[in-house]
Amino acid sequence: MHNTPLTSKDAAPATLQLSVDAGVAWVELHRPEVLNSFDDTMLRELADLWARLRVDDEVRVVVVTGAGEKAFCTGYDRSGLDTEDTEDAEDTEDTGDADESTAVLKASSPFLRADVGDFLGPKSCGLWKPVVAAVNGIACGGAFYLLGESDIIIAADHATFFDPHTTFGMPAVFEPLHLLRRMPLGEVLRLALLGSAERMSARRAHEIGLVSEVVPGDRLRAAAGAVAATIAALPPLAVQATLRAIWIGSEMAPGQALGVAHALVAAGTDPAALAAGQQAFRTGNRPRWRLR
Repeated sequence: MHNTPLTSKDAAPATLQLSVDAGVAWVELHRPEVLNSFDDTMLRELADLWARLRVDDEVRVVVVTGAGEKAFCTGYDRSGLDTEDTEDAEDTEDTGDADESTAVLKASSPFLRADVGDFLGPKSCGLWKPVVAAVNGIACGGAFYLLGESDIIIAADHATFFDPHTTFGMPAVFEPLHLLRRMPLGEVLRLALLGSAERMSARRAHEIGLVSEVVPGDRLRAAAGAVAATIAALPPLAVQATLRAIWIGSEMAPGQALGVAHALVAAGTDPAALAAGQQAFRTGNRPRWRLR
């Protein structure tokens, strides 16, 4: 099957900015006038973009960030909701909204509703290529769908994190469930239960392991780009198998995960890439490293 590259004649998305350089796709959430909150259009466009990136062999790594310096993403854009339909509006923030959202939200059963994570999350959309999140400001609410499915998170020193659901009378459910993979239980509880009354700093997010690096705002793009470029230069099959292994290990019991390890090694080994790596090892042609 022919893989369609991002340079095809597909219409440019209205809510995203996209560029590709040396195997790295830069995805910018581009609604700065509403702090990069997402609406139905962005949900559809992100789901479509993740699907396109999945089959574009020129793209090996993705960096996702937000437009401007104020916000990475502030969740669902409630300003566009129908104020006369309060009950459905509240459901939108918690259970999600997406393509054909009105029909989904008014379904007779909550089990028939879609969740925004089905459209926002790269892994939920089948994109198993490394995703680096560059958090350039506020990240709250629905932003944790993206951060929860990112692989490496780098934050500007002015970035902040919080979940406003409980402040507005809504249960925080999907977002803290995503965060439990990345944060200690007590920190997830504090973030979710205090709502808008408290924000976590980039420094604290680094201390607890939510983010792996904090840099000055003017160095955020360079720091994310350096990580992405390093990964993009590696054999993609080995990278993708490694990614799968780690995520499988985070979701399965240890014995179950080890049971599929041999299959992942076999599927992720490219003989040509392995031979090149062995040759580099023998000749001493190894990459320079930096201390973090």
